[in-house]
Amino acid sequence: MKHITTLLSLAVALSAYCGKYTAYVNPSIGTGAVENSLSGNCYPGATVPFGMVQLSPDTQAAPDWDKASGYDYNDTHTCGFSHTRLSGTGACDLIDLLLMPSVDSSVWSALDHSKEKASPGYYSLELDGGILAELTATPRTGIHRYTYPKGCRQRLYIDLDHSAPKGSWDRRIIQSQLRVTGPQTIEGYRVMTGWAKLRRVYFHIELSRPMASCSLLSADRDYGRAAVANGNNLKAWVDFDPDGSDCVVVKVGLSTTSLANARANMAHEAPGWDFDGFVRRADAVWDGMLGRIEVKGDSTEMQKFYTALYHTMIQPNVISDINGEYTSTDYSTQKMPHGQQYYTTFSLWDTFRAAHPLYTIIAPEMDAAFVNSMLAHFDSYGYLPIWSLWGQDNYCMIGNHAIPVVADAVLKGIGGIDPERALRACVASATTVHPGSPFDVWEEYGYMPEDLQSQSVSITLEQSFDDWCVAQLASRLESDSVARHFAIRSRSFANLYDAGSGFFRGRTSDGRWVEPFDPLRYGANGGNPYTEGNAWQYLWYVPHDVPALIELLGGRRKFVDRLDAFFSLTESSGAKNDNASGFIGQYVHGNEPSHHVAYLYNYAGKPQKTQDLVHKICTELYNNSSSGYAGNDDCGEMSSWFVFSSMGFYPVNPVSGEYSIGSPLFDRVAIRLASGRTFEVRVHRKGCHGHRIKAMRLNGKAHLRYVLRHSDIMAGGVLDVYM
Repeated sequence: MKHITTLLSLAVALSAYCGKYTAYVNPSIGTGAVENSLSGNCYPGATVPFGMVQLSPDTQAAPDWDKASGYDYNDTHTCGFSHTRLSGTGACDLIDLLLMPSVDSSVWSALDHSKEKASPGYYSLELDGGILAELTATPRTGIHRYTYPKGCRQRLYIDLDHSAPKGSWDRRIIQSQLRVTGPQTIEGYRVMTGWAKLRRVYFHIELSRPMASCSLLSADRDYGRAAVANGNNLKAWVDFDPDGSDCVVVKVGLSTTSLANARANMAHEAPGWDFDGFVRRADAVWDGMLGRIEVKGDSTEMQKFYTALYHTMIQPNVISDINGEYTSTDYSTQKMPHGQQYYTTFSLWDTFRAAHPLYTIIAPEMDAAFVNSMLAHFDSYGYLPIWSLWGQDNYCMIGNHAIPVVADAVLKGIGGIDPERALRACVASATTVHPGSPFDVWEEYGYMPEDLQSQSVSITLEQSFDDWCVAQLASRLESDSVARHFAIRSRSFANLYDAGSGFFRGRTSDGRWVEPFDPLRYGANGGNPYTEGNAWQYLWYVPHDVPALIELLGGRRKFVDRLDAFFSLTESSGAKNDNASGFIGQYVHGNEPSHHVAYLYNYAGKPQKTQDLVHKICTELYNNSSSGYAGNDDCGEMSSWFVFSSMGFYPVNPVSGEYSIGSPLFDRVAIRLASGRTFEVRVHRKGCHGHRIKAMRLNGKAHLRYVLRHSDIMAGGVLDVYM
């Protein structure tokens, strides 16, 4: 696959396609909490891999952070189907262009899960009044099919005002338009600001049947059958002649740049009216992507695995048009080089840890596309994205974790990326002062003082890792002075280690430790040295130099003792952060800072403890229900942890080119590589449920280290694991 649109073209001939791997995907996993847990914040609707359109039901009039995908399995009603959303995030945005069929004037319907079906690229729900609503998608086009009961009124509601809560993130509609351009076409746009600033969404709607009438409305005016309406609270009612047919297909093409491009996107991706054909093509694309990893084992675990793998490919999202045009960070329309597309939705504080390393193995061409999009962001913005949404930076979270993603791609030799341009972008992003990153302070003090920069401990630890990544990239490109400078900065984590307490602690610009200190007290996203965690959880964040961390903590034995305490200590001090869930002692699987910690026993000579914990997390903190995840999926990061760990390895340092071995969940894993080679993990169990490793052989030779190199995987071969 070079790009998603190419895959769709290749899939056209597969008219009778029945997915081998899509059959294991349950899109309802992670869509709703039970017993006060988090769920994943996922959605069940229709999309294709890395597509712009995510067409799914909304169960809230204004979806907020706790239902950030717009859908909650526990809700009992839906108000319609909107075309864009986020998957697994802790904040809500997008939620553009809501459509809802009706047999009267009602715009809400009961949500009965017994009348709901979902699979990759397809969703259906029987609505009130007996309307069957079905959804599918191409990358830039949402496709609806509504089948009305015979003899009933046939209506379609279009809501251009529907969004996440107005006022939150200063969210408001600046201007919008609805225009009837023909008997079967409606188009328009919405300019909106919110978590992503000043978004432009252009849309072109085509109907398979002519409208009998179309009434345009706003909050204070009924425009009747006028051809156009402008405002910031627009809606429309479309009526069809019930004697014409019971069914109507609605196609909605999107663009960030222009109406002309919205039309062109639809014309290229979704010609014709064969709804079932679009469903088959979407299924074929998904099946091809999911089939890049084949696992064999328990069917329940296979459903968890392929659903997790599916969730890793929902985002990032393409926002360039079929001709390569996209809205740049300076709001101008730019164009990617021929054959390239521009991607956004980079939840980098989360996804640098496992999602992007996973792409380097199973979808290196997509990782190159993501990196080139980040470099295009750098060209117009001056530094790499922090959290990119609809092409704009919302500065969510800390550090600049596009740096490890870019560095990792170059260090692994992924093609199509200019290494020198990548180094310039990484250096600029680690030196240019921008919100949350006062690098002048960093250079002066060798750490972030809490009185000058809140979240100081977390930023210092995470930026130390980012600096190590810059140093590695500079060293590879023989830029020795740059490599030395950032190698020195990468050791800054030690400047916040307090040997007296045994923790990384906040200190002020005059060198004093911040008091009072409670290692169990949580920080959120400001006003505390720790980000969405406490001192226990950030004690372990030195992934680029675990031996140095072991030495700081007093050697291997004391390191293991501290890990044991971490995984068994259940006390708390006051309120936990909202993202803290999935506890094993102080370990929090529901948020990313803890994700690598179970693997640290390997570095201290206790691999069986890693194996026990990894097996426990895989089997107890993921399930096949709506509450399938222990925390927000965060654009596939929680899912990526499961994909890696169930295969038997995980990138503790995601830019080292090495993976720490845990405990494989499946009897066989086959990774089909872009080169045509296959890397297999074959598990030989003594007993049905053995999860501890007795011995390993890599390509027939004894493998004694609990480490796999990236080059081992990409060369193809077999890792035999004896349990």
